[in-house]
Amino acid sequence: MQDLKVGILQFNQVWQDKTSNYERVHSFVKDAKDLDLLLLPEMFHTGFSMDVSIADDWSNSEGIKFLQDLSSKLDIAIYTSMMVKDGQYFNRGVFVRPDGRIHTYDKRKSFGLGGEDQYFTVGNSETIVELRGWRINLQICYDVRFPELIRNRIDEKGRAAYDLLLYVANWPQTRIQHWDILLGARAIENQCYVLACNRVGTDGNALVYNGHSQAIDLFGNSLLAPTEQEGLSVVQLVYQHLQDGRNCLPFLKDA
Repeated sequence: MQDLKVGILQFNQVWQDKTSNYERVHSFVKDAKDLDLLLLPEMFHTGFSMDVSIADDWSNSEGIKFLQDLSSKLDIAIYTSMMVKDGQYFNRGVFVRPDGRIHTYDKRKSFGLGGEDQYFTVGNSETIVELRGWRINLQICYDVRFPELIRNRIDEKGRAAYDLLLYVANWPQTRIQHWDILLGARAIENQCYVLACNRVGTDGNALVYNGHSQAIDLFGNSLLAPTEQEGLSVVQLVYQHLQDGRNCLPFLKDA
């Protein structure tokens, strides 16, 4: 099984300014080379806004076109989320492949404290995709507080349901300790890698974000020193390390 090289882009999203956010993303990753996967923060081109008037029309989304073009040019898969209108409004995770194919995940837990439940319809199913032999479970921000959503298990072929959990987020500084602890817990209990991309800066609601994007292995070890600065961080995920850990501690068979 091939190892994965993943870029996590932690940046200061410009509030509700899609064009500026496209430019910001491009400036950070235009020279990125040899990545398999790139993560961008939640609602990458608007920030975590409840203004559904700026939601992309899912049938003709400029945000999707931007991601497809970037994915194709860099020859990497991309995961992020967007505010979209598809009959109803969704905070929709989008996993874009270099050939233009898209896999979607609709956030299943609306952030009631921030009013998300008043505007967005929740999803009702898990999305697991494959990339270079890895099984990847797609998640968004507030989902991390609900471990029942993504309980890993051994399937009928004797393999774990997934190997990697992805979280994209706008998680504020005031609760950053929760973010750090919850992500580690999800890695340990599901015996998987966890990658999480957060933003930095201040949004249009005066909420402050201090990053702490993460890469954590199945033992809860951090592979990436949390930072509060903008930038692209790169991490290598080693499949043999994952398999060795699961073989040494075969807890998933008891799930």
